[in-house]
Amino acid sequence: MSNKVTFGLRNVHVAFHDTSGETLAFDTPVKIPGAVRFTPTAEGETSTFYADDGPYFVFTANNGYTAELEMALIPDTVLAEMLGWEADDNGMLVEVADAMPKKFALMGEVQGDAKNRRFIYYDVQASRPAKERTTKGETTEVAPDIISLSIAPIELGGKRIVKGDMELSDTNETEYNGFYTAVYTPTFTPAG
Repeated sequence: MSNKVTFGLRNVHVAFHDTSGETLAFDTPVKIPGAVRFTPTAEGETSTFYADDGPYFVFTANNGYTAELEMALIPDTVLAEMLGWEADDNGMLVEVADAMPKKFALMGEVQGDAKNRRFIYYDVQASRPAKERTTKGETTEVAPDIISLSIAPIELGGKRIVKGDMELSDTNETEYNGFYTAVYTPTFTPAG
């Protein structure tokens, strides 16, 4: 049975790109607790070529996504690696103005009415987080971290890909159950 609806967000992980070798590899995924919201917005344009008095060819460019990720609190160690910031000798997280952000894969899970769906975006880069700081009034209001993300296509397995979604099936139990232990990269059977 497949899902009719999905809802919720949990199990957010990041796996930083390891660029030390000649080919792209990923570090071990790190869980970030406190997932609140993830909102990807598709980037790219649709172009229409007209001939014979009508639309003759339509082309859609897939330029990835822009997104916002809202988390209760992103750990300083993860934030520092994402943005190239540094901790000083006393543990203060220091925003370095000319730091180079590090790309990563973003992984997570949404619940479904039948099956949970795990997702991965392979080439993600974060911008500095927005954080509202307000005084405490009669009630305490949590101020979550909100990070803007740029998600681009990346070449893996001979194809330019952006993201993948996986639901548990009879044929992918091993991959589904190991989803957060290493970055899953797609495999394609050659057409023949």
